[in-house]
Amino acid sequence: MGRIMAKPEVCMGCHLCEVWCAVAHSKSKHIVKAFLYEVNKPLPRLVVEEKLPLTFALQCRHCAEPDCVAACISGALSKDPESGIVVHDPNQCVGCYSCVLTCPYGNILINPRQRGIIKCDLCAGMDTLYCVSRCPNEALVYVDC
Repeated sequence: MGRIMAKPEVCMGCHLCEVWCAVAHSKSKHIVKAFLYEVNKPLPRLVVEEKLPLTFALQCRHCAEPDCVAACISGALSKDPESGIVVHDPNQCVGCYSCVLTCPYGNILINPRQRGIIKCDLCAGMDTLYCVSRCPNEALVYVDC
């Protein structure tokens, strides 16, 4: 199981990781089509924290013993025993936001369009981690733990 680690010393706060995360989770996977033509504009699963001069990206850390999974009243969040990824099933989510309140890192985001959450899924089903591979300063790295 790995995780994405931020390197604040080289992050310039350009927010391209947010843009590419949204593109990765869009229907078209195309940067122009995703933001201009898709009816449901894609949302990023990470946020860039800015407390200048320090900036860095925050996303789900897929904790070993995730508080969000323990707090989930509907079973929408679970930890995959093989990959170690904390998985969200939007069909089971009731939008109680217990996970948002219990995440010690504040890395589970409220979906503003519908009652539910969005969180990093480590680009599940894709061949690359968009935020890591598209960061111009290599401020995000994937490390095996």
